[in-house]
Amino acid sequence: MRNLVRYAPAGILLMGCLFVWNARSQAAMPLSAPLTSVLPAVPGYVAMDQKLTADEIRVAGMNNYVARVFRRDSAYAFSTFVSYYERQTQGKTIHSPRNCLPGAGWEVLSPGTAQVPWDGVPRTVNRYLLKNGPATALVYYWYQGRGRVVANEYAVKWNLLRDAAVAGHTEEALVRVVVPVLVGKDGRSQESVLATADSLATDISARLVRDVAHALP
Repeated sequence: MRNLVRYAPAGILLMGCLFVWNARSQAAMPLSAPLTSVLPAVPGYVAMDQKLTADEIRVAGMNNYVARVFRRDSAYAFSTFVSYYERQTQGKTIHSPRNCLPGAGWEVLSPGTAQVPWDGVPRTVNRYLLKNGPATALVYYWYQGRGRVVANEYAVKWNLLRDAAVAGHTEEALVRVVVPVLVGKDGRSQESVLATADSLATDISARLVRDVAHALP
């Protein structure tokens, strides 16, 4: 173990060098199906597509995306976002929500993970409880691509470097679900409201994992 810790930085540096060296030869992997096919509808909800600005797309560096808000009885129930990168290179990789959310004014109240089923196997995703002024929200997000569903950012970076050097392709999607947490609106306790939000987020995330897998190369 001591030797592993000692040589880990050198290994990461080597993989980084290989990533840079192999960046130009990486294959751009187009989607197998359009992202518009990812969770286009959920029974009982009305879906509305959202559009990002040209500047937002440029800064994020994505090749494709789909963003939707789902409403029930005219009230915002949850939103979904999937961004796709067909080829990641130095300076053009997925931006972690863990870094972007605080910059957008969201305070992380409770970071953690949750389990989402896919093909009968539980997959670990990130679960963040956030607050921005009077608004509170539950966020599930993960990275999906090259046969994996990954929550840990360090594992994502390691997989990216290794696959760039060895496989020559680095396509990946960032997938996110946001559920508002309306504490005190109907007299229910925070625990009850959070349990309902978690149940909805888990159900929607399971559907997203499945649909994103079908759209990926």
